Amino acid sequence: MPGPDFWHGLAAFASAFAAGVINSVAGGGTLLTFPTLIWMGLDSVTANATSTVAIWPATVSSSWGYRRELRATELRLFSLMIPSFAGGVAGAWLLRSTPPALLDRLIPFLLLLATVLFVVQEPVQRWLKSEDSAAHQSAKWLIGALIFQFFVAVYGGYFGAGIGILMLAAFGVIGLTQMHQMNALKVLLGGAINGVAVAYFIWKHMVYWPEVVIMVAGSLAGGYGGAGLARRLGGPAVRRIVIVVGLMLALSFFIRR
Repeated sequence: MPGPDFWHGLAAFASAFAAGVINSVAGGGTLLTFPTLIWMGLDSVTANATSTVAIWPATVSSSWGYRRELRATELRLFSLMIPSFAGGVAGAWLLRSTPPALLDRLIPFLLLLATVLFVVQEPVQRWLKSEDSAAHQSAKWLIGALIFQFFVAVYGGYFGAGIGILMLAAFGVIGLTQMHQMNALKVLLGGAINGVAVAYFIWKHMVYWPEVVIMVAGSLAGGYGGAGLARRLGGPAVRRIVIVVGLMLALSFFIRR
């Protein structure tokens, strides 16, 4: 009969695999990996840091997949990397400074917020496609986007789920209209935010490594091999599954309080 370590490892791999599948289609995989680690016995701060480290390599591979779109991106937009790095570090520091008991009280609200952001992602994308944002390509709009991106990055370094939709909305405001290019920039900036957070979490010894190795393998396998499954299910079906799971997880943590 397999012991607890086997079942923990299986749960960690399965949640990361599912997160990889979801992230390859719509994003939102943190909604699965983070609660799984808490249910496995990690405190909320360690679970958050471990989840971020485990999923980050798959984000890097996604950025490589968007390299063609990134080469066509205006140079001015790469300035958004600066607040992404700064905010990511600030959010990671904020997480380390948060007592686990306080984060435990925040978890249901963070999961609910992330799920709501995931719900509105598709309508916002449709609005961005139909909105003529050419008038918003001026310097003042870019400055506003830089400030906004900093606060998005703080949230991303602290918790992370749902930052994609916030960035997409900002890109539409500053004049971007090509959805593939917007997604490419979103993945790049998200990788930067989580990358500095990952470095901080490792530096401050906030990561539970036995689960990371298993979950990195799971997220990479899910992102690569699971893309076919996601395509067969269809984007709308995957989105519905993520929304239902996110709401159920948020509800379960509200009940636990």
